[in-house]
Amino acid sequence: MAKAEIPVLEFPVGIEHGSMNELRREVCRKVREACESHGCFILMSDKIPQSLRKEMFGGMKALFDLPDETKNRYVNPRPYRSYLGKCSVVPFHQSFGVDDAHRLEAAQAFTNLIWPQGNPSFCKALNSMSSKMLELNFLVLKMMFESFGMERQYELHVEDNACVFRVMKYEVPLNNFDSAIGLVAHTDKNALTILCDNGVQGLEVQMKDGNWAEVVIPQNSYFVIVGDALKAWSNGRLQAARHRVMIGGDKDRYSCGLFLIPKDEAMIEVPDELVDKDHPLLYRPFYFADYMSYFVSMLTDDALDIYAGI
Repeated sequence: MAKAEIPVLEFPVGIEHGSMNELRREVCRKVREACESHGCFILMSDKIPQSLRKEMFGGMKALFDLPDETKNRYVNPRPYRSYLGKCSVVPFHQSFGVDDAHRLEAAQAFTNLIWPQGNPSFCKALNSMSSKMLELNFLVLKMMFESFGMERQYELHVEDNACVFRVMKYEVPLNNFDSAIGLVAHTDKNALTILCDNGVQGLEVQMKDGNWAEVVIPQNSYFVIVGDALKAWSNGRLQAARHRVMIGGDKDRYSCGLFLIPKDEAMIEVPDELVDKDHPLLYRPFYFADYMSYFVSMLTDDALDIYAGI
């Protein structure tokens, strides 16, 4: 398995507070170029303390160690939110998706459902981790808009998005040290995703030649992935990275992700500024909720092009 040559970007301390000086412009350019060429990049940032990451992953282990009966209490009518486990397609994968976990009341509601007696430490870690990852997500998104010269549209774009914080476990197959599929190949359907893991590798991306390559994420780094919604908005200038998880070895993989998701009523529409003779219009306007309904019913790799392509 080849190592993926994914761009590695570092956000200097204080970059989120900086004006459009030369350093910030350079970082914005690198963010856009990485998302144009690969649809993803590795982000090095010290914004989230190591102590919080450790507390989050410790809490996740306790969560997934609970009995199935307890975990199955969590049911959400929206796609990919309810507890998922023991699925025949991905038997080594478990996950929960918590809407707006950066809001304390949402973190409390989830925690109290799972632990009726309360679990303040988990609730605090869930709320803090999702809040800080959401800030990183917004920062990356803002840099993209600035690089396109469209920073005035950033606030409107943020208002059209909500977020889901997903916690995931990939369990090592018993008596099997060969790699097994932890999560099938896909592109994210949302706008932008930031992933954080416990240091156990397994994430792979599909390269332009069709081959798969392992993504080695350094300690205390994050993985940023462009989704279909942002690809469509950008008129195909930004790529949506196709990725999967392979699990093997002797250690379980835990990861958490902050998924920026357009609201149901949000219209995904290519701005006039991103259409020209070199970039003809590729996607018609569509409501994100309608696209998700289509994808869930079809589960096809090229759902975006079939549904919204011109």
